[in-house]
Amino acid sequence: MKALLIAGGFGTRLRPLTFTRPKHLLPIANRPHLHHVFDLLQRHGIDEVVLLTSYLAETFEASVAHGRERGMRVEVTHEEHPLGTAGALKNAQGFIGDETFFAFNGDVLTDSDLQAMLAFHREREAEATILLTPVDDPSAYGVVPTNGSGRVQGFIEKPPPDQAPTNLINAGVYIMEPSVLDRIPEGVEYSAERALFPDLVEEGARLFATGTDAYWMDIGTPAKYLQANMDALTGAFQTDAVGDPGEGAVVAAEGVSVAEGCRLSAVCLGPGTRVETGAHVERSVLLAEAVVERGARVVNSILGKGTRIEAGVSIEGETLADETRVGG
Repeated sequence: MKALLIAGGFGTRLRPLTFTRPKHLLPIANRPHLHHVFDLLQRHGIDEVVLLTSYLAETFEASVAHGRERGMRVEVTHEEHPLGTAGALKNAQGFIGDETFFAFNGDVLTDSDLQAMLAFHREREAEATILLTPVDDPSAYGVVPTNGSGRVQGFIEKPPPDQAPTNLINAGVYIMEPSVLDRIPEGVEYSAERALFPDLVEEGARLFATGTDAYWMDIGTPAKYLQANMDALTGAFQTDAVGDPGEGAVVAAEGVSVAEGCRLSAVCLGPGTRVETGAHVERSVLLAEAVVERGARVVNSILGKGTRIEAGVSIEGETLADETRVGG
């Protein structure tokens, strides 16, 4: 089977980090998010991937090479202008043939059981199947009510908290038959969530959904991106990128320099980062070559590549663009 990975979005909610890179390449525990998706696919025997790119498409070249080095067949499509989630799938139709395929929103981090989802899809002879995940507050999302067999009954966007018929939301992982692509107009922006799926329900197509209690996170905001990193460090999201997960765990890439007398707790240190004497870094992600100088304090923050926090400065809850300098 093939998996189509939708990776063309601008990542506007994650700015300023996404001014210089797609969100799909931001690291989780020092491993690009996209490579965690590769991990999931290969665990479930899926070795063929099509990357659906648009924004900063050239930055995916290293990940394409990485996928091929690990034995995957990786193809790439490109949109000159964004086509939406369904339009991107249509743009890759030539890679599908007559095969059932997976599709992933590119900002989803999960360890869901893809084989169980595929079995559900085939048992119901579905034309498309949506993975659902529970959330505490469904009023912030679109919820997907189903009947007893899992057939989708409709889509309700951001219902009031006391009126949501379910707490299950679209998790951004799909299984589709090639016939679904025939329903998508070519060369125009078209959304799976707001157009394709509601149309399938309206037409009475065999659209089903199944829930999962596996780990799931949409990394599309700074807060959720930071939380995904913290979940990897604690082991809530399991990955071999963290050798010894637990509260306060620290992962360090190649070329990291940490001076004596520092306090580090729940931190991801990217390649070439430096933490100087007396600095305190907690619940934070430092991208490559970031520097925290003597006695500085960084808490609940994300430092872009090459960011420098000068001596004695304290920051908390910040997301800083690449090459930012914060002085006293």
